[in-house]
Amino acid sequence: MSTYFAQVTDGVVTDVRVVSREFLEANPERYTGTWVETFIGVEGKTYAGIGYTWNGTDFVAPIVEEQ
Repeated sequence: MSTYFAQVTDGVVTDVRVVSREFLEANPERYTGTWVETFIGVEGKTYAGIGYTWNGTDFVAPIVEEQ
């Protein structure tokens, strides 16, 4: 099963990767900063995308203004 992690910088998702927790933790030079696990298809969880915010519990999609 694939594991997904989002890099969070100042509360905003800047990158999303498919990587095992073990590999991420064994390679801190490749995965600098804060990485938070994100889930696809799990009820009550939002899959992170670049530009989403992390509120400490879940990811929140950016608000798109209509023009």
